[in-house]
Amino acid sequence: MSLNKYIRIVQDFPKKGIIFKDITPLLINPLAREECLEILLSHLKEVHIDKVIGVESRGFFFGILLAEKLHAGFVPVRKPNKLPFDTISASYDLEYGSDALEIHTDAIQKGDKVLIHDDVLATGGTAKAVCELVEQLGGEIVQVNFLMELSFLNGREKIKNYNLFAALTY
Repeated sequence: MSLNKYIRIVQDFPKKGIIFKDITPLLINPLAREECLEILLSHLKEVHIDKVIGVESRGFFFGILLAEKLHAGFVPVRKPNKLPFDTISASYDLEYGSDALEIHTDAIQKGDKVLIHDDVLATGGTAKAVCELVEQLGGEIVQVNFLMELSFLNGREKIKNYNLFAALTY
């Protein structure tokens, strides 16, 4: 099954000049969704994972499914002021400014084996920030995986010290 046919291309979203890769058709189709999940899991055979991090918000979709299949805890990483308990944060740069992500201080224990999942690897700023949060809490990053990588944006360079996998590459 070619997952590419389940990624809808939307011109000029969220702003003019952007070509957005919409994963909604993939999420709607149960066979495509299951195939994608199996591809994401295929590089984690016989690897122990304690926690799966899903990055807000589209990283939640497959993040929770990965956690379920791996019998691991699920940890949401969110934009500032969205988590109700004590948090730590990491900032990252965007083409038009900066942003930050937060995680609960008790979400990762020292030595936890962690899988980080997000939908897209673009410039790598978000992924790098999440890696910093995990390591600050004492977690060990087993893999950073993505539904798709936009390789022309060179985001891989910012997280080159980690095991990285993407189900699709553009």
